Amino acid sequence: MEEEASAPSGPRSAVEKLSEAVGQRTKALSSALHEANRQRRLLLVIVCVALLLDNMLYMVIVPIVPDFVAALNVAEERQQGAQQQQQQQQQAPAPATAASNISTTGGGLGWSLNSTRPMLRPRYPADSDDIRIGVLFASKAILQLLVNPLSGTFIDRVGYAIPLLIGLGVMFLSTIIFAFAENYGTLFAARSLQGLGSAFADTSGIALIADKYTEESERNRALGIALAFISFGSLVAPPFGGILYYFAGKRVPFLVLAFISLLDGLLLLLAIKPFSDRSRDNMPVGTPIYKLMIDPYIMVVAGALTTCNIPLAFLEPTISNWMKKTMDANEWEMGLTWLPAFIPHVLGVYVTVKLADKYPHLQWFYGALGLATIGASSCMVPACRNFWQLTVPLCGICFGIALVDTALLPTLAFLVDVRYVSVYGSVYAIADISYSVAYALGPIVAGEIVHSFGFVQLNLGMGLANVLYAPILLALKNICQMKPSHSERNILLEEGPKGLYDTIKMEERKGKGKHLHPVGGAEENSVDSFHRDFRGASEEDSSDYDYT
Repeated sequence: MEEEASAPSGPRSAVEKLSEAVGQRTKALSSALHEANRQRRLLLVIVCVALLLDNMLYMVIVPIVPDFVAALNVAEERQQGAQQQQQQQQQAPAPATAASNISTTGGGLGWSLNSTRPMLRPRYPADSDDIRIGVLFASKAILQLLVNPLSGTFIDRVGYAIPLLIGLGVMFLSTIIFAFAENYGTLFAARSLQGLGSAFADTSGIALIADKYTEESERNRALGIALAFISFGSLVAPPFGGILYYFAGKRVPFLVLAFISLLDGLLLLLAIKPFSDRSRDNMPVGTPIYKLMIDPYIMVVAGALTTCNIPLAFLEPTISNWMKKTMDANEWEMGLTWLPAFIPHVLGVYVTVKLADKYPHLQWFYGALGLATIGASSCMVPACRNFWQLTVPLCGICFGIALVDTALLPTLAFLVDVRYVSVYGSVYAIADISYSVAYALGPIVAGEIVHSFGFVQLNLGMGLANVLYAPILLALKNICQMKPSHSERNILLEEGPKGLYDTIKMEERKGKGKHLHPVGGAEENSVDSFHRDFRGASEEDSSDYDYT
């Protein structure tokens, strides 16, 4: 009887041990997931701060540089006058007058540039300086445009954390140079250096978000948050820079931004330890950027990103002068021109994210609607006659940009997922190139268009371009029916997973395959027809397509 009573104890103890082991594994897995989620949220904060800093530094010079260049002109004129007076005195010595003493001691940059508070009367640059200012504003986007193809490839090779850290370091250095610059050449160098930092920080930051948030709805929300920070940085920077410049001098706005950049870089070092992280060794080889550039779908998205940002890029350097001439706007009105547009931009991001959660197959439609909104709003700008009327179309432009960006940035990651290898550095370098094209042309070309054709014609042309581009997004209508291509991934993993990254990707591929079976019928024929219409430049490109 004792043996019979003790017999079941063996199986029970085995079951108990098994359940205990499963419970421990479950707790460990849950803890790891929570830790991963915390790190993911922390990385999102770090990226958002980096994007905020970059866009604040891009726009903070708007109220500072014209006054600074005018002060340079005043100082140069005083120096030239002092030199001429000294030469005249050497040629024909004469008793120094009080006026000459005042003129001589007043020259130089010290009083006009290093005072803790600028002159109460605003200074404006001469007409001949418009080109210098335009080139200065555009130099950041031009260098960013040139570096992005290289930075995208670099990011695909080494991962996302190291390029992000490099970008933050370069932005910190450029901001310090801005703070202590005393001539146009140094300003130009600092502005160009910022473009180099942005090419690494912006691209790697957005790619990092796309990589960490693989689920579509989560990715949409995370990228939407990042876009909100971009908008906030661009719109709040001019009043931030103008107020600090007026009350504390030129250096303070830049020193504040440099300090935040330094803190963000240190937080990245603590959060992810990029130089000791070996997970990038298992990363698959990303698709070359030239191959992505000839993808018709990616080019449609890139064209939309450029087109939607042209009104903002072209109006920023021209609208203040138009407001001065047309509505006799005062300084605070010109300084706060774009600030009210922050609210509709954030609203546009929120609306697009919510709609994408419910109707993810309509991303192309949200982008097309945004382009149409931008086009109509651009055409309304010249009809405004006061500051409050002007806020309506400007809010419409920013709302439309939010729709386009929020809908199409996740689409780029989706296209890479379904057609290529899920490495995002190069594809978001293409997105950054799209933005840079608009902002490189704006400060240089916009003023010439206004001078040659007029402000009304500029806005009508931009509005028409956006309206005409909206139907092109119909090309993206059927991409939601694509399924991930396994050709390159199977080659990469044909010998079995060798690391955590490969194991996860293998499991993701299996999971996706269960939900993406061919449906056949009319849908398959329509998609095949669509594929033939948008066949790539080579047979190799077309082999990457798999459709339901």
